[in-house]
Amino acid sequence: PFSKKFKYYFLIESENYDAARKFAKEHGIEIITIHPGFVVGPVLQPSINLSTEFILNLVNGAGAFPNATLRWVDVRDVAYAHILALEIPSASGRYCLVGRSAHASQVINILRGHYPAHKFLDKLSDNSNLFYPAHTVSNEKAKNLGVQFIPLEVSLKDTIESFREKNLVSI
Repeated sequence: PFSKKFKYYFLIESENYDAARKFAKEHGIEIITIHPGFVVGPVLQPSINLSTEFILNLVNGAGAFPNATLRWVDVRDVAYAHILALEIPSASGRYCLVGRSAHASQVINILRGHYPAHKFLDKLSDNSNLFYPAHTVSNEKAKNLGVQFIPLEVSLKDTIESFREKNLVSI
């Protein structure tokens, strides 16, 4: 039996969320969810994920960059938010983790600032299927939990440096 005195920690895949919510309701458990944007920062995993692939394509010059404004967050902020959500008794509900929204062209400009000798993409994709409009997401609830977002400039530099350590880029 589950006790309401303890906070249970579940990693819930989106397709299992309804079942988890039903289970939690039946057992008097509150679900806390963490919703990160595109995750950047030091890469530990051995495989390439969507966020990693996006940055690698920007660095390696794979065609044109997408006309996309994405929500960015550092992996260390995501990890810390999980810890805070588990340890802080008042944590509840949903936490959107977005340190900053930035267009792909802004990301490239940040990377150019760190690596001025590298030739980055400079052509915007004309593929209308890749268009993601500018938007913002409130991160106030996550900040109130105690997350202090790492600046995107730092996260991107640390991402590239981890790519270099893994020989994924030669920048």
